[in-house]
Amino acid sequence: MLKVYFTRHGETEWNAEKRIQGRLDSRLTARGERDAYLLGERLKDIEFDRIISSPSGRAMQTANALKRNRPLGIEADEELMEIYLGNWQGKTENEIKEQYPEEFYLYYHRPELFQNPEGESFFEVKKRAESFLNRLEQETSSGNILVVTHGVFLKAAYLICRNAPIEQIWRPPYLHGTGLTIVEINNRKTKLLLEGCIEHCE
Repeated sequence: MLKVYFTRHGETEWNAEKRIQGRLDSRLTARGERDAYLLGERLKDIEFDRIISSPSGRAMQTANALKRNRPLGIEADEELMEIYLGNWQGKTENEIKEQYPEEFYLYYHRPELFQNPEGESFFEVKKRAESFLNRLEQETSSGNILVVTHGVFLKAAYLICRNAPIEQIWRPPYLHGTGLTIVEINNRKTKLLLEGCIEHCE
């Protein structure tokens, strides 16, 4: 049996500005760094067999804070990257709403219909998440793995665990920076043990 400790990266400068990052990047804020430290304290006694992170700077910065003194390298895995949103990236939510009102509405209210000609659909992100989870169990069938990724990727992973459709991708909980999600994987069956917990931040 495999236990995967998923977390979203800490709060970034662009998160605080409500600016869409996607595959672009910004550094963690002071709050993001603090929350990553506090999550590290929460996880300090857990023996991890692997630490895997999205290669995005904000995720790697978070992963390094969580690694502490563990004698493990951080594995960068592109399947963990955030949804690619093309020309939305770098714009604020208000700017996107003004320039792409129909697409913006579909993104949040009809995700199964959302299409971005220069980016990914939610279906494509879910396919990436399925591929990652299947590969993870093939590579490491038991133990504990720490995974640092992004909000939409985690939401897609939730759908897989719940056997739920894309229409439910925005179902609660909201995934705050460094929120902890624990997934048990056994014989290709996934079970959510903890969802987006931020007790360490409070």
